[in-house]
Order: sequence, then structure tokens, then C-alpha cells
Amino acid sequence: MNYRRRPLQIINTMNRLSCFLLTIGLCIGLSNAKWNEKNSVHFKNSLGRNNILKINCISNDDDLGFHYLRPGETYEFSFHDSVIKTEFFCDLWQGPNFKFHAGFTGYEGGGLIVHYGKKNFWDAREDGIYFTHGQKMPKLEYTWK
Repeated sequence: MNYRRRPLQIINTMNRLSCFLLTIGLCIGLSNAKWNEKNSVHFKNSLGRNNILKINCISNDDDLGFHYLRPGETYEFSFHDSVIKTEFFCDLWQGPNFKFHAGFTGYEGGGLIVHYGKKNFWDAREDGIYFTHGQKMPKLEYTWK
């Protein structure tokens, strides 16, 4: 039996363990939110007078149903990221008979880096859908089709 190889195996195992712990620490530490704080998606109707916003968001696990917002109203939902992948696809409609539509990914996360306290803000305006995480001014992301 070769006893010289045993210390090298122990060092390799320790290196792998250190890399694993460092990766876990980075995944947790990359979030500036409190541990286990829920992520959230927020919608605001900034459309013109009497223009109702219709919202429906779904994930692989949940259909959050339809929500109707009058101008100035907001809707939000919150959740924890999955360690596999978390994604909410959202459809928004507005205008007479909800003629104008925009469909997009309202939230994407999970996987290697699990987020805590991530906030996505979506603002429906006459010219399209604006987005921000809350730190900067909202930017036009999608137009109505």
C-alpha cells in the first residue's frame, strides 16, 4: 500500500470542500438583503384615465390568476427562489376590450445564485412597460402590441 498518496487525497478533498463552502458563501453573500427575505414583483397602473390594466402571472408551479388595476393602483406578490429555477411569466393587457398586450418574464432567479429580497418594479404606461429594481429611474423595456 502506498502511504504517500494518502496525504494528497486528503489535501484534494479539503480543497474541494473549501471551494464548495466558498461557492455557497458567495451565493449567499452576493445578496444585500436579509437572509430568507422574500423576493417580490410589483405592478403599477400609470395608464390614462379610465384605462384598466389586466395582469396574469404564472410560474411552473403557480398561476396567480387575473388582477385588474385602475389607474394609480398597484399589485404585488412575493415568494422565495427555488434552488432549481424561479421564473414568472407575465401578461399585461390594456385599452378598450384589453386590445393592447405585452408578455414578458416578470422575474427570473434561482439556480446557482438564490436571491433574497430582490424586487422587480413594473410600471404600465401609455407607451409601454417600464422596469426598475428600485434603485434607478424606470426604463422602457416593452411596448404594447
